[in-house]
Amino acid sequence: MSLESTQAPTFSFADVPAGFRYGAVRAGIKPSGKPDFACAQAIEGTTAAAVFTSNRLVAAPVIVGREHLQQSGGNVRFVAVNAGNANCATGERGLVACRSVCAAAAKEFDCSEQEVFPSSTGIIGVQLPAEKLVAALPQMATQLGETPAHLQQFAEAILTTDTRAKMASATLRVDGKPVHLFGVAKGAGMIAPQLVPAVPHATMLVYLFTDAKISAPDLQIFLNRAIEPTFNCISIDGDTSTNDTVLLLASGATGIEVSNSAENAGTTVFAQALQAVCASLARQIVEDGEGVGHVIELAVEGAATAADAKQIARSIAQSPLVKTAFAGCDPNWGRILAAAGYSGVKFDPSKASIWIGGLPVCWRGQVAADFDKDRVHQAMVERTVAVRLELGMGNAACHFLTCDLTAEYVRVNAEYST
Repeated sequence: MSLESTQAPTFSFADVPAGFRYGAVRAGIKPSGKPDFACAQAIEGTTAAAVFTSNRLVAAPVIVGREHLQQSGGNVRFVAVNAGNANCATGERGLVACRSVCAAAAKEFDCSEQEVFPSSTGIIGVQLPAEKLVAALPQMATQLGETPAHLQQFAEAILTTDTRAKMASATLRVDGKPVHLFGVAKGAGMIAPQLVPAVPHATMLVYLFTDAKISAPDLQIFLNRAIEPTFNCISIDGDTSTNDTVLLLASGATGIEVSNSAENAGTTVFAQALQAVCASLARQIVEDGEGVGHVIELAVEGAATAADAKQIARSIAQSPLVKTAFAGCDPNWGRILAAAGYSGVKFDPSKASIWIGGLPVCWRGQVAADFDKDRVHQAMVERTVAVRLELGMGNAACHFLTCDLTAEYVRVNAEYST
């Protein structure tokens, strides 16, 4: 399943899994005064898996969240997410602030501190006013609920420069019984996830909930497989955030067991549903990118290896010259080939061919004989533009989602902290 298979991401509140309560309040961190503290409470026995940013600069909640998952053996009872402050590059004070919020949440919601999973998003280098989050927890206790409205509040409170909430869902059947899967995400800038599973290390935050019963180790296997062709194959601006996190929780409320086993009836259907939900959320993030005018569906085919295809795709997707060409609907295909050429992957440019919007622009390293600049320009005016690069080196491929680079993106980020 590829990212472009979810052209029109949808969700249904009928798919909301059992075993969780959601809510959001105003803690006073966002200057706008909008809700900025989102929480989710899980029933006892909820298992968890997570992947985090590979950036060497990591935020305090990433450090603490990773520690808590290890200490609890992959159990989570409470998720605490603040927006408006990344709590990154804040030193020991930032770690103390994060742990104080976790300790207060554990006391308020009757669980161990290690069962609290923290996340933050916002500006880097500013100390987190933990006292505001701690003071908001009693109100949070009265706000949590299981209704669609509560989940909507959670989804909206985690946003920063996003223009809309991002949700996706699926209901699958295991031995004829329904299992629900629901995902919530935020991200519009500083998006070039390079998520790494199970290692120490504007932001992408993703929270996935299911009511299947899955062990923490199996949950991690499912998540690791789902992120590679989805969140690890998108880029808005080429900047990998310090706070990127994807968390998958399984409440087990249905009692339906799913495992990473060929003998388990739910293995394949759950894996497919999880990847579909992740693909939908990944696409929604790119669609809502800061200043985005065009979404680019990039297919790199005919590579010697899958790793080569992905490396070339990322090089093209993150090229400022390629991105600005798409902003201006300019069929400057040479920029695409050049970005592939400096990607570090060995290939023969004389075998490479390119199509934009299904129209030929380059054939075997040179301008295509039937290249029609005006027709290609018109194809690039569309909101979504398909680009295919055939390398002629093998059978491996990568499908990658990216976008253009506009003056609006520059405006948003030039004024972000002021």
